[in-house]
Amino acid sequence: MPEIQPLDSPPAPLRAPNNASALEEVTERADTVWTRGSGGPVSVKATGRRDLKGKRGRVAVVDGCRTPFIKAGTDFQNMDVIDLASVPAAELLARTGIDPEVIDLSVFGVVVPALHAPNLGREVVFRTSLPMRIPGVTVNLACASSTRAMTFGAEAILAGEADVVLAGGAESLSNVPIQFSRKAARIFMELSRAKTLPQRVGILSKLRPADLAPVAPAIAEYTTGQSMGESAEKMAKENDISRLAQDEIALMSHHRAAAATADGRLGAQIAPTFPPPAYDKAVTQDNGVRADTSIEALAKLKPVFDRRYGSLTAGNSSPLTDGGSAVLVMSEDRAKELGITPLGFIRSYSFAALNPGDQLLQGPAYSAPAALDAAGVKLGDVDLIEMHEAFAAQILSNMKAFASKKFAQQELGRGEPIGVVDFDRFNVTGGSIAIGHPFGATGARVVTQLLYELRRRDLNLGLVTICAAGGVGFSMVVERT
Repeated sequence: MPEIQPLDSPPAPLRAPNNASALEEVTERADTVWTRGSGGPVSVKATGRRDLKGKRGRVAVVDGCRTPFIKAGTDFQNMDVIDLASVPAAELLARTGIDPEVIDLSVFGVVVPALHAPNLGREVVFRTSLPMRIPGVTVNLACASSTRAMTFGAEAILAGEADVVLAGGAESLSNVPIQFSRKAARIFMELSRAKTLPQRVGILSKLRPADLAPVAPAIAEYTTGQSMGESAEKMAKENDISRLAQDEIALMSHHRAAAATADGRLGAQIAPTFPPPAYDKAVTQDNGVRADTSIEALAKLKPVFDRRYGSLTAGNSSPLTDGGSAVLVMSEDRAKELGITPLGFIRSYSFAALNPGDQLLQGPAYSAPAALDAAGVKLGDVDLIEMHEAFAAQILSNMKAFASKKFAQQELGRGEPIGVVDFDRFNVTGGSIAIGHPFGATGARVVTQLLYELRRRDLNLGLVTICAAGGVGFSMVVERT
């Protein structure tokens, strides 16, 4: 227990102003990361190499693609999640030339489903004209939804339930359902049961103008009431992360994504998309990438979630985004039978979960060590690292935990930290701050982006990490050979 100061004692001194760079934060200042201080190490389960090799060999990731990721309220505002998931799914089937008859299962992730068609996995089967016999499943694990769809598919393959799985996810934040108040909803339900005009008039007379005010949607934790941005702002303060370091991560994300867009690396993973109602314009690039941004421009932006003392801005946070993604997963033996060379294989993965009231987006700090251990590798063995960038503060918080001996000992029960992330191997083609973050689609985008770059560079091992609402963390190790 912390020592309680007498009421007449002077207050604790304020922290010294922090203007550390991103590199300084994850090296010299790693031990300023927050820890619980009690409760013992967190136990995390992982699925490793031995578990991920079944009777039909390893689980292969054959290929993946996505729509452009587009800021909500712009080009994709007339597309729902079924549209956004089906575009990359259809493109993926065309690119791979896979016979639809060999597909056994469709699994897609979404956080805010279409109310008129909530089973996205099954709707993709219909929309892409796949055989009606293919079951469709929908999963929701917040920002890790499409990677959960992938691991769900992997588990089906290992269990012998399937040999070939179409997986992915989508999100349409332009089309989030708007709710009425509970009172208005009850009155409308009562109205639907009324049989006579006088009954209807009497029921409607109970309504007041205030009852018809829409309830604005919020990306907030049900258990804490805090929005994701507020939770990330809390992490920035508790982990003592500088505004400069956050802006440097954002700058890196934009410049690397801009370079990968200009030379076609990202374009190779994108399915050109023709949005309704006219279907006459092909959208081929992410529209949030800012090639012209600078550290000076980012520094001018005002804090959003704590306007007086905060450091999180629109510039160092991921934007609300519409988009979809798809990947094709199959057993290693099936790939050989079909003459397919996969992008790579799943070597291990791990899920962790924390108290969302502590450090909401710190889950990868717990799941990544478990995934690395299960893969039988160390952080230094990994050739490239893809970390989902919900916020630059979240990235730096997790990186500090990776490098902190204090965190390793107190939170993980490890003698040494897993190590410092090399920025030259981190998000080398840009991340979610620049590219965008459609919640249900991001995970598959991150895995595909990593495997494409590993192939281009002729490298082998990659690490994926994703933070998610509810205090969840996901990590996966992939290998090409």
